[in-house]
Amino acid sequence: MAAAFRYFARQGYVEGMSGHISVRDPERHDAFWMNPLGVHFGLLKASDMILLDFEGRILIAGWSGRPANAAGFLIHAAVHKRRPDVHAVCHAHTVHGRAYSAFGRPLEMLTQDVCNFHNAHSVYTDYNGIVFGSNSSEGEAIAAALGPANKACILQNHGLLTVGGTVDEAAFLFGLMERSCQIQLLADSAENSTGEGRERRVKRIIGDEEAAYNFRMASDPETLYWEFQPDYEFEEKMCGGDFKK
Repeated sequence: MAAAFRYFARQGYVEGMSGHISVRDPERHDAFWMNPLGVHFGLLKASDMILLDFEGRILIAGWSGRPANAAGFLIHAAVHKRRPDVHAVCHAHTVHGRAYSAFGRPLEMLTQDVCNFHNAHSVYTDYNGIVFGSNSSEGEAIAAALGPANKACILQNHGLLTVGGTVDEAAFLFGLMERSCQIQLLADSAENSTGEGRERRVKRIIGDEEAAYNFRMASDPETLYWEFQPDYEFEEKMCGGDFKK
């Protein structure tokens, strides 16, 4: 979990105090670990994480001495309650994810890699503001929009959310979705650009049969776990394993 935050930091996913990763506790399935509020992703260690139950009670306070992000808690608690198959949830306010989310539409199957989300991601289009106070039901609405089996959800005007059976899977999928949003924006821009004497470019979308095949071959939880290991090992090497403390 801490390694995933270091990866997020290196990828530039930090936006002030926004963004959070949670992991369901292996012993208490009605509780999950979450990052403390306002600690830079690049500084987080395992000992900083906070264990909370679904009611928001702190069971184990992290060494940072800071509380969890209240808005983040409401989103993650709702997802963990609704999806018992999910053990990790990632959400951050990334540049390309937020830009693409403004369109309120799913990703097109433009590349082999984005097929990991073929018929496995949704879009939450009922943006109602920051998940906080009187708007706490927004977390439940986001969890409902994620659906019973999807791996990810694009939150309109907000950002991206991914889930997985391991934090490795969820973290890899988050990075993949952010890059897929960037590719989508670039492809849309190229297709819509015009100029004198220039032939209009047309995107070639991968067919449903081929996209479904790619999904079956590459999007199982074990494969997605291993997809994250190069980044885990890189972060471990770069900081000398500091995130494990």
